[in-house]
Amino acid sequence: MQIDPRHLSLLAAIVDAGGVSEAATRIGKSQPSLSRSVSLLEARLGADLFEKGKRPLRPTELGLALADEGRTIARATEAAAQTARNHTSGRAGTIRVGGTPVFMDGVISAMIAAFQSEFTGLRVDQSYGYLDALMTELERDQIDLAICPIPRSEVPDGFEFQELLPGRNVIVCGVGHPLSRKTSLRLDDIAPYPWIAPPADSPLFRDLRQTLSEIGISDIRISFSGGSLASILNVLAGSDALAILPYTVVFAHRTTGRLHALPIKISHPERSLGLLSRKGPRSPAASHFCSYLASLVKALSRQIAEHERLQVWRV
Repeated sequence: MQIDPRHLSLLAAIVDAGGVSEAATRIGKSQPSLSRSVSLLEARLGADLFEKGKRPLRPTELGLALADEGRTIARATEAAAQTARNHTSGRAGTIRVGGTPVFMDGVISAMIAAFQSEFTGLRVDQSYGYLDALMTELERDQIDLAICPIPRSEVPDGFEFQELLPGRNVIVCGVGHPLSRKTSLRLDDIAPYPWIAPPADSPLFRDLRQTLSEIGISDIRISFSGGSLASILNVLAGSDALAILPYTVVFAHRTTGRLHALPIKISHPERSLGLLSRKGPRSPAASHFCSYLASLVKALSRQIAEHERLQVWRV
């Protein structure tokens, strides 16, 4: 026997309200339409749902049992509606994000944590990669969004890029490094020390080679190469090696007491960190994430500017 689930939900509303007119007022329907729904359901069942001639309405045993099923249907309907609202508003769903390792680990991962603590219905699937691999993943619909540094002039056709932070690097060492105690530095001061090299296919590796060439260091001694941001930080903390890292990453780790930025002026890359995606509409979840991330990065930029103004932490 097929029973219209809407009739069961209306039956539950009548039973819970104690009468047809009361239920009509509560759920915003007319009394005649509710009465017709009850009559149709009784005809379908071939049984009474309310005792005849009783005022106020008194449900039969069958009426009570079916009203209980109607409440289940009403709860499921509301839950389904809420699920749909969450997805269409970008507060639920899955976001597939790829990004360059140093920025993802050094800055973005903390922002993802803040995002998920506020919007618990959203799942983030994160992967690592550099620009060419990330664009391939975007083209194949393997990720929704790439967070990576790229010159705006090099954004390929079919993609759109939302700039978040300008490219800016700094030479760093561990806090116990001999150079960390110097208030002024010459290029000769850094020449004797070895360097940590990022992965060879990373933009940061190209920055390292270009920076050392510009400041006249041709004999580069590499003591450690590759590795994650965590391993780079650990090597810096336990050795006399130097490294080039994005300024924003160093700023984000300023309270850990592990890094020291050396006051040496170097050129900065002509690229920006930003959000790269295919042209066209994004999913509601991805759009929500992009807006949230952009707001956090804007706040971080303000913090950096204020910190530099007060602490004169300039490089």
